[in-house]
Amino acid sequence: MANHVHASGWGNVMQEHLLNAHLAYMSNRALVFNNYTWNRNGSDYSDFNGHLIPSRIPLAALIRGPAAGGPFPPGDPSPRAVVKEYFDQVCPPSERHVMMSDEVTNAWEENIHAGMVLDAWVEKLKHLPRCVEINEASAQIFSIWIFGSKRALGIWQSLKNSPILTEFRWSQLIEDAFAANRHLFSPTSWLSWLTSLVYTPSAYPYDVIPGLLVLHVRRGDFEGHCLHFARWSSQWNGFNQFPELPDQFVPPPSAGWGEATEEGKKIYLRHCFPDIDQMVERVQEIRNTPAGQGLKNIYIMTNGKKPWVQALKDALSKTGGWQRIVSSRDLTLNWEQQYVAQSVDMLIGERAQVLIGNGVR
Repeated sequence: MANHVHASGWGNVMQEHLLNAHLAYMSNRALVFNNYTWNRNGSDYSDFNGHLIPSRIPLAALIRGPAAGGPFPPGDPSPRAVVKEYFDQVCPPSERHVMMSDEVTNAWEENIHAGMVLDAWVEKLKHLPRCVEINEASAQIFSIWIFGSKRALGIWQSLKNSPILTEFRWSQLIEDAFAANRHLFSPTSWLSWLTSLVYTPSAYPYDVIPGLLVLHVRRGDFEGHCLHFARWSSQWNGFNQFPELPDQFVPPPSAGWGEATEEGKKIYLRHCFPDIDQMVERVQEIRNTPAGQGLKNIYIMTNGKKPWVQALKDALSKTGGWQRIVSSRDLTLNWEQQYVAQSVDMLIGERAQVLIGNGVR
């Protein structure tokens, strides 16, 4: 899929990659995957807000499992995902069927949910030759218009039992960083630590850590991004719109096409870019719910500057009852792990007893 997302954050890229991998699995085809790519121009580094970042990060530095070329479960004959270099060898340009994505589905059609997109592509791929390439210039099959709406939920019944998810693992690089820093947010006894090193293949490796509250607090350029959401009456990310989830959101009335009222801006900023007092208030609310019973440690996933993060930690500490309050800024990462730190945060958040994310009020 040469039209994969690029120049986007890892979360955006990861959700598209997992759905593309599931489509390949359901079609009984091998997914051709690329590096996590910020810049396609061949440079080693790119400029992001005045900082140099890698233009590409190997997918294997981030995830493992069938979505990254790992094996499927025993007895499953599905072809394994392959790297682009292998595809170029076995499928030279002269043997490829190159097509635009809108030959099958149109990303703008609001009445088409992700499950319908999946079914349409599975049917189309049944009748195409061995080597298929989606043109780089075409729209993504699973577009931002799907991921930003309830349309994403239409694929869930198929996706939730797929080995793309059930066999998913973070990379060894990520898991090692988690293990090396776990003592910061979830102290364990020596016996528990030694037990955790014994991996049973049949066991789910990412169980909940009792007592851990994780806060997702994005700062930096996100204030402007949140106001952009307000102007366009954006909803939660699609997979945060399950009706079973405790926090639901109804966009406030707009001020017209691409405009937000002042009250609407305040509502969005409280959800998307809350200040310290608002975050402390929300944490206290959660502590008083059944889900929040037993919380004792806080981990803050953030790109905020250290002085601001310290002010947040101090404010949370004043509410009392917390054993440890730490953040992304407190992690010790080696030079390789620093470039995938966002995924270390994601693994910690995945294992929280309670996760409060950006957009949740």
